Amino acid sequence: MADRLTEALDADIAALEAGRPKNLRMVEPDIQKLSFVYAREAKTFDRDSAKAAPPAARNRLRTATERFGTALKRHMRLVTRVRNASEGIVRAVAADVEKKRAVLRPYTPPRSHYAPPPQAIVYNALV
Repeated sequence: MADRLTEALDADIAALEAGRPKNLRMVEPDIQKLSFVYAREAKTFDRDSAKAAPPAARNRLRTATERFGTALKRHMRLVTRVRNASEGIVRAVAADVEKKRAVLRPYTPPRSHYAPPPQAIVYNALV
């Protein structure tokens, strides 16, 4: 499961780096189901289960987990960069629109007397 998830993450990283977010694999239903199963199984896996496994299986699990963790960190960094860039663009557009609207109202009282302008898009910091 970790190998398949790592492959999906690597494909997403390549798609984001190429500027093709429509090619993301992590949004596919089968990958989401696999992620859910992996999370559920990871919760039940403990130190005793790892010790009971044969050494070859433990080594394979260790390398797969390391690869998955590395890919996950890289994916998270890239998604954060893309999100910050797109949020910055939206904020810049909203600020520019507000600035242009303010030019059309030259003889109005200071902004402190008005409610703040509506924002173009409200973002959830957890996304």
